Amino acid sequence: MRILVTGATDGLGRYVTRELTKAGHRVLAHGRNPERLGGLHNELGVDTVQADLGELRQVDRLADEVLRRLDRLDVLVNNAGVGPGADQSRREESADGIELRFAVNHLAGYHLARRLVPLLVASAPARVVNIASIGQEAIDFADPLLERSYSGMRAYRQSKLAQIMATVDLAAELRGTGVTVNALHPATLMPTTMVNEAWPGTSVSMLEQGGTATLRLILDEGLATTTGRYFDSNTPDPVDPDPQASDPDARRRLRELSDRLVTAALTRAPR
Repeated sequence: MRILVTGATDGLGRYVTRELTKAGHRVLAHGRNPERLGGLHNELGVDTVQADLGELRQVDRLADEVLRRLDRLDVLVNNAGVGPGADQSRREESADGIELRFAVNHLAGYHLARRLVPLLVASAPARVVNIASIGQEAIDFADPLLERSYSGMRAYRQSKLAQIMATVDLAAELRGTGVTVNALHPATLMPTTMVNEAWPGTSVSMLEQGGTATLRLILDEGLATTTGRYFDSNTPDPVDPDPQASDPDARRRLRELSDRLVTAALTRAPR
């Protein structure tokens, strides 16, 4: 299988990339840091691609590069993400001027998946696996980017629910094409850089737990036709996310906001 893993140089992404490679799959590993990508290539022999997902032009270039280099794509794993941050009172913006958690955790994967849909459909059966979180909070569409009242945790939780809402939408759009789209909370507070930044020295789950849950969504033939669902770690059956994910109007508003932000970022004059 040909599999693209974003955020592959650390934590869960690195674990999944290593296990897939050991099993004989061909992984295209994405990362932001060229040195870490080089180390990953030297360790595992995987092909790599570099992009900062905090800038949507770079997400666009990443998609162009994947389409240029791959003639098929069996699985897209949207794993790269940003946690609540060390100082959860400090609001950060992406290179496009978008609240950082929303930009990286939601918009990057949203745009990348849609750019790669033609390749995924041509490769069907194929899968999109979005690494979300059990930490979810309904999006306040009066202040979706938290410009008036900011909390790193709220920003993180909103972005993770946005991922799940986008999962439901894309799954519906691709129904009948042979491409499935599902979201996953891999495990709680694994020992990753993201967790250590926000909660130093606090880990609840082993990396292997989240890795096993993620590999199941990537590889399990029993999930070949399951789509538009959210899974909690290694629980065998899908579970219900925050109720806002089931609200068609909320998903429509999120789509419109996401498309507007992506278009604005890709058409703005370079800084």
